[in-house]
Amino acid sequence: MSGTEIYFAGNYHDMCHQYGTEAGFQFEFYCSRCQDTWRSPFEPYRGGRLAGWLSKGVGAASGLLGSVVGEVSTAADGLAGSHWGKARDTAFQRAVTAAEGHFNRCARCASYVCGRCWNTEQGLCLHCAPDTAGEMMAAQQRGLNDLVAQRAYAEGQRRGQEHDAQTPRQLVCPQCRTETHGGRFCMGCGHELAQQSACAGCKAPLPDGAAFCPGCGQRR
Repeated sequence: MSGTEIYFAGNYHDMCHQYGTEAGFQFEFYCSRCQDTWRSPFEPYRGGRLAGWLSKGVGAASGLLGSVVGEVSTAADGLAGSHWGKARDTAFQRAVTAAEGHFNRCARCASYVCGRCWNTEQGLCLHCAPDTAGEMMAAQQRGLNDLVAQRAYAEGQRRGQEHDAQTPRQLVCPQCRTETHGGRFCMGCGHELAQQSACAGCKAPLPDGAAFCPGCGQRR
């Protein structure tokens, strides 16, 4: 579309087909906010359809007419291709004109949005001018969630005062290697966890697996 301003340059899908029996022009435009789409009416491309029908007939007629049919099909393809660009641009311009009746262009962010995403009173999209009632309800919900979260955090701190944070916890059983999740006994073998043996000589705690006391050297 040389020399012509292009609208909807970033929010449309080209659904055109150049060759074949389904050759034609169609474009899908979508709302920049909610992604809802509007599709332009399908316009057949007669040159491409003619080439498609001729190509289909080549197989059936090649035994009778030989290379003549192939030359006709090739010529039809070339004719369809030579007119394709201009025909598509013209069809796209018609589709854009029709799409302008289904979308609004925001003067602030320059996005094209559908009627449901348009603030009629402000003349802006709902990204730039959110609905007041909707924002009020959302703010109420955020306030409710924030206060509940604060109270839940305070309750967690209260419970934390009652939690034994000094007793050692073993997260893996030293005997069977089962995850214990901080329990007193292993769920896999029943071994009592976080217990420390004392040296018979000096009464110092013995680390798990120690054969001799690190304090006095007495054999365990």
